[in-house]
Amino acid sequence: MVDALIHDDARVAWSPRLRALLDYAATLTRRPASVDSADLDALRAQGLGDRAIHDAAQVIAYFNYINRVADGLGVDLEPDMPPRPLHSQVAPQEP
Repeated sequence: MVDALIHDDARVAWSPRLRALLDYAATLTRRPASVDSADLDALRAQGLGDRAIHDAAQVIAYFNYINRVADGLGVDLEPDMPPRPLHSQVAPQEP
């Protein structure tokens, strides 16, 4: 599942509800200023109410935030996660 998400594998038959959430997460992550009522309507069409949409936005935004903070500070990944190229080449420096 993770590999399919990373590579946006079109062969995976996500449920329409999950596909709508994944599309929303991608838009909010990659182009947050472009989120508009059509994005929210797509979630509502899959049965998500305002509270569920709010919760999804909070979770997506939190993970975007915390990953950017970790990347910006050169924080090491958890031991069981594979290293990313940036983390293997850049060592944090003291001011």
